[in-house]
Amino acid sequence: MPLLYPKVKPNPLQKANLCSRLFFWWLNPLFKIGHKRKLEANDMYSVLPEDRSQHLGEELQGYWDQEVLRAQQDAREPSLTKAIIKCYGKSYLVWGMLTFLEEGTRVVQPIFLGKMVSYVENYDPSDSAALHEAYGYAAGLSACVLVWAVLHHLYFYHMQRVGMRLRVAVCRMIYSKALRLSRSAMGKTSTGQVVNLLSNDVNQFDQVMMFLHYLWVGPLQVVAVTALLWMEIGMSCLAGMAVLIILLLLQSCFAMSFSSLRSKTTALTDKRIRTMSEVVTGIRTIKMNAWEKSFIDRITRLRRKEISKILRSSYLRGMNLASFFAVSKIMIFVTFVANELLDNLITGSQVFVVVMLFEALRFSSTLFFPMAVEKVSEAVVSIQRIKNFLLLDEISQCYPHLPSDGKMIVDVQVFTASWEKASETPTLQGLSFSVRPGELLAVVGPVGAGKSSLLCAVLGELPPSQGQVSVHGRIAYVSQQPWVFPGTVRSNILFGKKYEVDRYEKVIKACALEEDLWLLGAEAIIEIGDGGTPLSEGQKARISLARAVYQDADIYLLDDPLSAVDAGVSRHLFEQCVRQALKEKITILVTHQLQYLKDASQILMLKDGKMVERGTYSEFLKSRADIFSLFEKGNEQSEPSPVPGAPTVISESLVQSLQSPRPSLKDAAPEDQEMAAHQAPLFLGFFRQEHWSGLPFPSPMHIENIQVTLPLEDHLEGKVGFKTYKNYFTAGADWLVIIFLILVNIAAQVAYVLQDWWLAFWANLQSDLYSGALVKEDEAVVFVLNWYLGVYSGLTVSTVLFGITKSLLIFYILVNSSQTVHNKMLETILRAPVLFFHRNPIGRILNRFSKDIGHMDDLLPLTFQDFIQAFLLVVGVVGVMVAAVPWTAIPVIPLGIIFFFLRRYFLETSQDVKRLECTTRSPVFSHLASSLQGLWTIRAYKAEQKFQELFDAHQDLHSEAWFLLLTMSRWLAVYLDVICAIFVTLVAFGALILAETLTPGQVGLVLSLTLTLMGMFQWCVRQSAEVENMMISVERGIEYTDLEKEAPWELGYCPPPLWPPNGRISFFSVNLRYNSDSPLVLRNLEAFIYPRGKYGIVGRTGAGKSSLIAALFRLSEPEGDIYIDGILTTSIGLHDLRKKMSVALQVQLKESIESLPAKMNTELAESGLNLSVGQKQLVCLARALLKKNQILIMDKATSYVDPRTDELIQKIICERFAQCTVLTIAHRLSTVISCEWIMVLDLGTDKECHRPYNLLRDKKSLFYKMVQQLGKAEAAVLTKREK
Repeated sequence: MPLLYPKVKPNPLQKANLCSRLFFWWLNPLFKIGHKRKLEANDMYSVLPEDRSQHLGEELQGYWDQEVLRAQQDAREPSLTKAIIKCYGKSYLVWGMLTFLEEGTRVVQPIFLGKMVSYVENYDPSDSAALHEAYGYAAGLSACVLVWAVLHHLYFYHMQRVGMRLRVAVCRMIYSKALRLSRSAMGKTSTGQVVNLLSNDVNQFDQVMMFLHYLWVGPLQVVAVTALLWMEIGMSCLAGMAVLIILLLLQSCFAMSFSSLRSKTTALTDKRIRTMSEVVTGIRTIKMNAWEKSFIDRITRLRRKEISKILRSSYLRGMNLASFFAVSKIMIFVTFVANELLDNLITGSQVFVVVMLFEALRFSSTLFFPMAVEKVSEAVVSIQRIKNFLLLDEISQCYPHLPSDGKMIVDVQVFTASWEKASETPTLQGLSFSVRPGELLAVVGPVGAGKSSLLCAVLGELPPSQGQVSVHGRIAYVSQQPWVFPGTVRSNILFGKKYEVDRYEKVIKACALEEDLWLLGAEAIIEIGDGGTPLSEGQKARISLARAVYQDADIYLLDDPLSAVDAGVSRHLFEQCVRQALKEKITILVTHQLQYLKDASQILMLKDGKMVERGTYSEFLKSRADIFSLFEKGNEQSEPSPVPGAPTVISESLVQSLQSPRPSLKDAAPEDQEMAAHQAPLFLGFFRQEHWSGLPFPSPMHIENIQVTLPLEDHLEGKVGFKTYKNYFTAGADWLVIIFLILVNIAAQVAYVLQDWWLAFWANLQSDLYSGALVKEDEAVVFVLNWYLGVYSGLTVSTVLFGITKSLLIFYILVNSSQTVHNKMLETILRAPVLFFHRNPIGRILNRFSKDIGHMDDLLPLTFQDFIQAFLLVVGVVGVMVAAVPWTAIPVIPLGIIFFFLRRYFLETSQDVKRLECTTRSPVFSHLASSLQGLWTIRAYKAEQKFQELFDAHQDLHSEAWFLLLTMSRWLAVYLDVICAIFVTLVAFGALILAETLTPGQVGLVLSLTLTLMGMFQWCVRQSAEVENMMISVERGIEYTDLEKEAPWELGYCPPPLWPPNGRISFFSVNLRYNSDSPLVLRNLEAFIYPRGKYGIVGRTGAGKSSLIAALFRLSEPEGDIYIDGILTTSIGLHDLRKKMSVALQVQLKESIESLPAKMNTELAESGLNLSVGQKQLVCLARALLKKNQILIMDKATSYVDPRTDELIQKIICERFAQCTVLTIAHRLSTVISCEWIMVLDLGTDKECHRPYNLLRDKKSLFYKMVQQLGKAEAAVLTKREK
């Protein structure tokens, strides 16, 4: 295991002795730190070696692989459950024995209690032997209670730990599976679904492991208790047991409904998170098109459906809890009524033995058993979903990347393949070509011709249906949509390789990154956020290219990297990078820039997946390939097409390029240690808080690795304030309903406690009847007996009714609160400025919408209800005890004080740990989302192992917090229960000492109530702490309802319906910066755009072209004034402004088409996965054209489209939008050459704005220089086209 991050604190549990392990003393130093100050991430103890993500994942993966093999042999479906049982079954069973012992001690307690009450019944001051015997029973009772306290928490600790280990192992399996998914499998799943598997489904393991053993312990205990009851009171015990069995059957029916509701809910949650993920990814498009409201409606509709399912399962849960609350009371009632009807006489001591035996069943049979049934049924659904994901198609290595034995080659023979197995027409058909070192193969063709698919075939991502591909050598790949991961620029370029200054400098120079890095600041430190912010598309493309060049591979697959940059940079990249740095390599370049074809060793032309033509540039010219005219027609960047009969003009550069495939320049430094990355330890840069300033951790070996710096989110400190609770409850209901809820809770509790009180009177009466002091036939006695029974029945019925009402009501209120908070969060997020999305990684935002909302839907209402119930029970019980026997107040008061301070001491530390647990979870999701986006790149570079190690590092960091959270709650529980055991001892011996002054009813009542308190008191304190910890999720949710907002969508003043009539735009000293402390991106911009003018806006990458659009759309509020047809843009609402301009952008969303009426009959996968990038641009363009606005803005909207289609589009725009103002931002000069005006931007200012003809004649103009950079031939073509 590589050292993942410098670790200062080894886990003290490794060296802890037995006592320290039993009572969790090893945590004390941490509590002391937490008491003094706020805990930081580096205060946490490291993960135990056996709990490390890598170890656990590999272990379970081994069992799963065996299971899959066995299933294939037996021709059945593999079972993930079997693999889990084989992996964890043995240790789990051993710990299960603890439950058996622990519940055994519970069943013995009532017997000791009965003996003590019977001593008081037959009290004889002179009988010292009986007294000594009674003391023995009291000691036995105390010992039982103490043993139970220790065993119970030891069991739960080990069960939760098994749950945690299983969860971590499954998460790792899911991630490593995600890295191996095939393209078709990617279409069947989505980032949202995988995030949901990782956030909600695996959580079932934490829950189910705790309760699973009660499935067998519960029924066993019922049998034991029935036998003891039979010995005490005979047949009438069966009546009580019948109630229990009916109830358990009912709860099993509930569990079945739970299971079906669970699977429906998760499907809806998946859908909601998927949509949410798309919204966050495409927020810029959504804002520019003013679609926020329709997305809010869409997600709110999904949420409404989800909530209706959640409410139903919550009501079932409420019924379960209500039955737990009342069942023992109903059982006792039914048993005693049956006893009366059978005319059996029982003693007071027997009354309390019966009561306590039924109470012993209360936790294991009526709470843990149904909980186990419910959790198992939910876990089955989750295991099924995870199994389905694990069985998705994997990418098959169609051919080995044979070791390069000096014979490097890419050879493709009669290759046919298709992405969709079912599709009629193959994606690629009958392709044959081979490329050797030093050759450059250029692949051209119209949009959707299969150019990117061709590269996928070489990568092995597209399996062949016939033919073969042989690849000898290591591959480097640059994807069409550049992918950068969160980290530093340097770590993105090195991608795990050794840092060599000279080589690094050369790569930076070849990829034209020097100036950008100088502008950005120190490249080793500049941090890239999620999705590559703050880099422009062009910068991301060049960083991707630099990563490939630095790898020093043998084969380079470049998928149109030149389209995202301007003409000058494009020329530089082609000359310095493709032709020089890669001159000895095998290079396959997909491009639309036809001016570079003459420098290619061979050209491959595709159309509809078939090869139309292959050959050198001169062969193409000679054959006058008809299809070549397809592209060539008056293109920016191509030779004039030769006129028949005229001599063919071949430029000097072409002759030179035909003599040698590439000019030879001794430039590329060979890499001497290609394996350095694997041999040296990886400093995966997820550094502790002190390293999170973004500075890379200095390594003596100077190895820079895939370093992902995701700073932890800020978290609030201290207690959750009263305001949070108030906001939470009032979000779900009015004050009237809340007051009604409080009253119902109090009423239920009063009825509950009065039953115990009443039972004491009845027990005294039974004692007198039994001893013969009273006679049953006496009328007065019959009347009293009936009166007692009547009141007792009334109390039982009201307990049940109030119990059910309060349970359902609280669930209704809290689930509604969750819905309200979600809707507020959603609206606030969509009203936040674009900057918010640049600062917060997608994982962080999705974490709040998946995990935190999940907590508010499921766990919080349950915990809250549990806490309120336990708290009122404790108050009621203590009240009755003190009223019945006043001296019990003496130990109760100090006990209460100790509990209060313990809880406070505990919360100081545990809330910090809980917040750390929440914040260390986000990087796991961010890393997953980022890896899924760059899947092909990661696989092409064979970097799966490094990313897997990184995922393990994130998981281990989260496990540190989780493990501490789990052990801390046990620390509190053990101490509370041990204190309770001391209290029970005091009361037991006190009752014997004061036996003279007490009735059997009082002794029985006080002792039975202290035993009830035993589990209840610590449960109450723990649940109160748990509620506070869970409220952090609410706090995090409410924090997102109070973000900085952009300007209002609508203002009082609305522009006229036909505005803007002409489309005149004026900029007056406009400055723009993206946030308060960043530099200006537009500086004092003065520009005037004529009505209905066609403007081309050019400039090098980062000159401020897209920022101009951002200012126009007010994505960031500009300083200065922008007028559109006389109306100041800042004087109207954002939606009024944005709806009046159509925009076609670089990157796009799926939902866009889905919202079109006919859906064009083609389902688009997430983020439009099943369309090529060029096709996506065309779809988005179609969308912009449909809006029919007076102003149309094209922001590099055709950068990934072939020149012919581009020209066609420009033509359509000229015709259809003759009456509109059109602003076209482009890197291809041919795209803008036909515009009426050209505006050149540089460093955020408008350098020149004139007609193209004038600019081309002025040799000092920037535009003239840009055109000349393309080379003589292209410049000539452009000048000719302009005329």
